[in-house]
Amino acid sequence: MLKARLIYLILILMTVVAGLVSRELSSTVVPLFVGDILWGLAVFLLMRFIFIQKPLTFTIIVSLIYAYATEFSQLYSAPWIDNLRQTFLGKVLLGETFFIGDLASYTIGIGLGVLVELSLRTLITSMYPSVD
Repeated sequence: MLKARLIYLILILMTVVAGLVSRELSSTVVPLFVGDILWGLAVFLLMRFIFIQKPLTFTIIVSLIYAYATEFSQLYSAPWIDNLRQTFLGKVLLGETFFIGDLASYTIGIGLGVLVELSLRTLITSMYPSVD
């Protein structure tokens, strides 16, 4: 299980770096929605890291709830949270403005996470047939 968590940690870090780079390049090269897809992927990978022993369906549902709740929370406005959203970490974790299209991007990112999960399972079981 420790090896699996290490794999997820590496994937999370790679996804976060790719997401940050995509934001830097979003005005010139990379469409803005790519960062949102990567954010959805990072959410899935993080939830899989946390709930590694839970069924895949559980991780998908928790990831969707978290991502959608984060987006809908942007409809709430109060000085304390608006100030938090102006910080780098606040922008990355909470976002700034609600956009319904982000929900589709998050869903695609979580779907990519499922594909990554299934690919990893296939790879691991082909390398180690006795592993369940």
